[in-house]
Amino acid sequence: MNARLEDVAQAMVARGKGILAADESSGTIKKRFDSIDTPSTEENRRDYREMLFTASEAMSKYVSGVILFEETLRQKAKNGLALVEIIAKSGAVPGIKVDTGAKPLPFSPGEQVTEGLDGLRDRLKEYHELGARFAKWRAVIDIADGLPTRNCINANAHALARYAALCQEQNVVPIVEPEVLMDGPVAAHDVDRCAEVTEWVLDEVFRELHLARVRLEAIVLKPNMVIAGKNAKKPASPEEVVEKTLRVLKRTVPAAVPGIAFLSGGQSDEQATHHLSLLNSMGDLPWRLTFSYGRALQAAALKAWGGKSANVAAGQRAFAHRARMNGLATLGKWSKDLEKAA
Repeated sequence: MNARLEDVAQAMVARGKGILAADESSGTIKKRFDSIDTPSTEENRRDYREMLFTASEAMSKYVSGVILFEETLRQKAKNGLALVEIIAKSGAVPGIKVDTGAKPLPFSPGEQVTEGLDGLRDRLKEYHELGARFAKWRAVIDIADGLPTRNCINANAHALARYAALCQEQNVVPIVEPEVLMDGPVAAHDVDRCAEVTEWVLDEVFRELHLARVRLEAIVLKPNMVIAGKNAKKPASPEEVVEKTLRVLKRTVPAAVPGIAFLSGGQSDEQATHHLSLLNSMGDLPWRLTFSYGRALQAAALKAWGGKSANVAAGQRAFAHRARMNGLATLGKWSKDLEKAA
């Protein structure tokens, strides 16, 4: 069983590929659809995701896995084939978001803890039967005056470890996603503050994973890059982002972890690609560095599609371009000229 889990984890961080995060909650996908004046009906959500999953060039060449919302895991394409089967046939690994969202943390104003552990074992059994081979759980950590607190970091790290252990027990690879958010309100949230908090969070997460006896060879880590907050007085240069991100990872992430799939976390499409490419141009590292992007992979495709069946091919071309750019970034081979050429 363990060897199989390790094989899935390795497939998820395959060279030249990355993970498509298509697990937007009902509220998030509605906001995305509102931006293109398209109602967020079950049929429209199905059509949009089917457009992405049937983009053969993108899926077969540049996508290693797809994180799904539960609704999507159960949906069928127009031709009657399950969407999860379409993903698997493209060579990508189907996965599932299993947390039930971040809720206010008691007695910690301004902080949240992710919920969803109750009944998770049984849900994982069902998701595995439906075709999911990995799962995702996202914890969110805010930076503000006096935040984060040790209480918040400990609560989220502990929940991530319990989730990861349940996944491996049910033969599902866990994506462990502790995200230090970049949209804090304080101007003092610069790149150094982000580095300090990210290091603290990752230290606690791996301590809890160790206590929960989670096999590190069969997880994928999905962290934020170390970047300045949106309201920081001074933005970080790409070189600073790379230097500080690698320093934090080398201090905290054991070499047993097969790969790190970064989230884009509010960066622009091109920024997220640029940073990833620079990170991969820094020489040999103990883990593969890849992407697990949602909006940064989909924004251009969503706009090109615009909710119209006549625009499916245009949407797929836009998706294929961003997937290819990020695939090149996993090899350290992306350049601005390639964006202009497209």
